[in-house]
Amino acid sequence: MDKNSALTEAVYYILLSLFTPLHGYGIMQKVEEMSDGRVKLAAGTLYGALQTMTEKGWIVSLPCDAKSRKKEYLITDSGKAAVTAELKRLQELVANGTMICGGKP
Repeated sequence: MDKNSALTEAVYYILLSLFTPLHGYGIMQKVEEMSDGRVKLAAGTLYGALQTMTEKGWIVSLPCDAKSRKKEYLITDSGKAAVTAELKRLQELVANGTMICGGKP
């Protein structure tokens, strides 16, 4: 991940949801759950993001059972590095905002 680039909120939550294998609908549910219902992924947004993250090597598609149509995904080490970098960036934003607005970081 480029040090100066930020993840979209949707991509950030999708990556977090994939620390355990999930299929598309499971990802949608997990993201909505983690965000207390604030972030709801449309299918087009989700599958476009999954394709992009697969191309970047941040996630992998797991082999699926021939009887199942559900494709599961899992975060890679590269994806974990992207999440870690984004978390650090967000922590810096909060610390600086808290400091400037008069609170304690």
